[in-house]
Amino acid sequence: MEVLAAWLWNERFWFPANVTWADLERETDGYRAVHLLAALPLAACLLGLRHFFERFIAKPCAVHINIQDRGPHRVQPNAILEKVFTSITKCPDARRLEGLSKQLDWDVRKIQRWFRHQRNQDKPSTLTKFCESMWRFTFSLCIFTYGFNYLWLSPWFWDTRQCWYNYPYQPITSDIYYHYIIELAHYSSLLYSQFTDIKRKDFFMMFVHHVATVGLFVFSYINHMVRVGTLVVCLHDSADILLELAKLFNYAKYQRLCDATFIIFSVVFLITRLGIFPVWILNTTMFESWKIIGPYPSWWLFNSLLLIIQVLNIIWSYFIIRTAYKAVARGKVPSQEWTFPRNLHSLSFLFSVPD
Repeated sequence: MEVLAAWLWNERFWFPANVTWADLERETDGYRAVHLLAALPLAACLLGLRHFFERFIAKPCAVHINIQDRGPHRVQPNAILEKVFTSITKCPDARRLEGLSKQLDWDVRKIQRWFRHQRNQDKPSTLTKFCESMWRFTFSLCIFTYGFNYLWLSPWFWDTRQCWYNYPYQPITSDIYYHYIIELAHYSSLLYSQFTDIKRKDFFMMFVHHVATVGLFVFSYINHMVRVGTLVVCLHDSADILLELAKLFNYAKYQRLCDATFIIFSVVFLITRLGIFPVWILNTTMFESWKIIGPYPSWWLFNSLLLIIQVLNIIWSYFIIRTAYKAVARGKVPSQEWTFPRNLHSLSFLFSVPD
């Protein structure tokens, strides 16, 4: 264990030359990497808060705008059809339908209807999706407002080179700490809730996104790159808010508001993820930092995680452009085509997959 601990907390990995843990603690008023552990109980609290919010706030709001909890049509139990469905999960071809029709003495249309209803049983109701999106919208709006409020007054918001001057002996203020801990707790909770939430088509890609995001928070806090970390998360949260708002309008059947919000979201997403992120963030983490502090092992790891996020941003941008094109062609936002992610979030950023 001592060998593992020595390797894990190797100062030559985490910091530039001639920087020690003792120096960092002394120069930054008691900085400790273990302070990140506060995110674990907070993640559990967020899961409980989300359950309370969805049940007692989001659900009444949904009912107020006539979104009802109408579950899918329950199919008639049938061992033969259930066995076939388990093996193929879709409606059989015409030849097999005829065989099942003779075997069960059922009309072919009745069998097709059974398979359609069986598939729909696994789909969440609109009420469930509305409540989930309302929680994500509320959280993203609150944390973005909090982060932007103090970053606006921070020197590194206006000059990214301030992220590296006197690095790593930069104090972690209470604003930065609370921002980091809350965001880390949120994404840690997503690693759990992704397995219980509505299943998305990009499940694996979102899981990679959440793992990379949690890794970014942990590594940037340990090696004190928190200033640029706050810029990264605030930038990504900006688009997550609009995505969840567009989904809320979609579930409520406010089509014009949904279309308008989706267009604004698309513009904001493409500008922030394909423009500002590489030009503003990657430029400072890869080039400005190289000139001011130079590379070292955790520097390479941090930038590698940021590049993974950028690759995901490019993939999701493709889905957004494709969806926007189809929206223009059809005259509205086709909700059934929303197969790119949410908050991100988005980094959540995740944000999650539209339906």
